[in-house]
Amino acid sequence: MQKIRFGVVGTNFITDWVVAGGREDARFEAVAVCSRSGERGKAYAAKHGIPHAFTSLEAMAASPLIDAVYIASPNVCHASQSILCMKHGKHVLCEKPFASNAAEVRQMRKAAAGHRVVLMEAMKPTLTPGFRALQAALPEIGALRQYFACYCQYSSRYDKLKEGIVLNAFQPELSNGAVMDIGVYTLYPMVALFGRPRAIQAFVVKLPSGVDGHGSVNFAYDNGFNATVLYSKIADSRLPTEIQGENGRITLDRINIIGDVTLTYRNGVSKKLLSRVEKNEYYYEVAEFIDLIQSGRSESAVNSLENSLITLEIMDEIRRQAGIVFPADQRSLRNEFPKEVDLVK
Repeated sequence: MQKIRFGVVGTNFITDWVVAGGREDARFEAVAVCSRSGERGKAYAAKHGIPHAFTSLEAMAASPLIDAVYIASPNVCHASQSILCMKHGKHVLCEKPFASNAAEVRQMRKAAAGHRVVLMEAMKPTLTPGFRALQAALPEIGALRQYFACYCQYSSRYDKLKEGIVLNAFQPELSNGAVMDIGVYTLYPMVALFGRPRAIQAFVVKLPSGVDGHGSVNFAYDNGFNATVLYSKIADSRLPTEIQGENGRITLDRINIIGDVTLTYRNGVSKKLLSRVEKNEYYYEVAEFIDLIQSGRSESAVNSLENSLITLEIMDEIRRQAGIVFPADQRSLRNEFPKEVDLVK
């Protein structure tokens, strides 16, 4: 069994979760971490039993010690850091949102093809058993009529914003905001299931910092099928996700972490399609990524580069309708990236 040696970019809690999930796959090996703080990088390496720590992404990307890189830096750095690693022949698993905008995704896609490496967005729900159960059951509910997804989670950082303190979560300079942070979880599964919508109507609450805090977005597809998503960092909700058809509906307990999947027919009869997940939720994205590398396939059939591109195009349009512009958008027009390519957490 061939192991894939990973370098991880970032020392945040998401990286903790991905390393833990990855280690449930015997092919995964974390061998390096990159942090701009040498002290923090060494502490993280010691905590997780990782043998090497780097303070330069360029040095880690060039190292023969690693085969692949998992990137969990600020959104604004995703594209530049992914491209840097791919130029050194490293496969890249990049956190959601894949990039600041669709223009950056196109550059990332071009780099992956040019350097013949695997590039995949780390969108975890769409690779889990719950999502597969949902896909398999869709024909049972007949002609599709409505997709509804909700992810609303009040952010403690919003309290600071109301005090006049703008933390990273609400900074346009880092390509942040509600749609980028959690709205993407409602959008990517929609795209993976139904493709590109033909019309978008967004209603967004814009915050004083220049990013969005809340949004509700309607989508029109062909054949009388519509979709609605709700997302927020300034309010809470526990509404489930539901896909409605003429013969019944499929309900998910949550869209970001799919635990329960229930099929209910129009006559009231229901059955559980999934009620327990055996493995760490992050295991599945790492396993899919490693499968791609070892099979010689260039990209995932579910977390495809096309799905990632369409999702960012939708997010671009939502921001356009809301009048939200990131500094990264202007750089994309000039084909530039942030100067500090080693901006990692």
